[in-house]
Amino acid sequence: MPTYVRTDKCDGCEGQDNAACMYICPHDLMRLDQDGSETGHAMKAYNQEPEQCWECYACVKICPQQAIECRHYADVVPLGASVQPLRGSDSIMWTIKFRNGTTKRFKFPIRTTPEGSADPYGGENRADLAEIADHNTLFTKGTHVFDKTQFTHR
Repeated sequence: MPTYVRTDKCDGCEGQDNAACMYICPHDLMRLDQDGSETGHAMKAYNQEPEQCWECYACVKICPQQAIECRHYADVVPLGASVQPLRGSDSIMWTIKFRNGTTKRFKFPIRTTPEGSADPYGGENRADLAEIADHNTLFTKGTHVFDKTQFTHR
């Protein structure tokens, strides 16, 4: 179910140059209409190509105003089904309403580690770009040694 922005809730991430959904979208679909010339709604985000949406819901999860919702498929909506996410500070709650009226809620953590605590180098020292540039070793040089012979034609 592709996402769309509810303009009545979106605040454009409070007038920043870019909205949070723009940074998180892996397909680069989210845009901020700064002057209203694209959508008629100035300083509101929008999904420029909903049919290209990967349905990852990253934008839904990151939106601080919960302004991004899922566009339900035409074969589901008339039957009374719906999906609604609600993001908290540490989790996201999905409310699923089935066609028979049954409602289920699923709560999932947004992160498994506190924000800012990830170690991108995995305990290793930062990469020495000069050493990597000589193409004789990989960043994890203590673990792997680059052997050029494995890539030569025999």
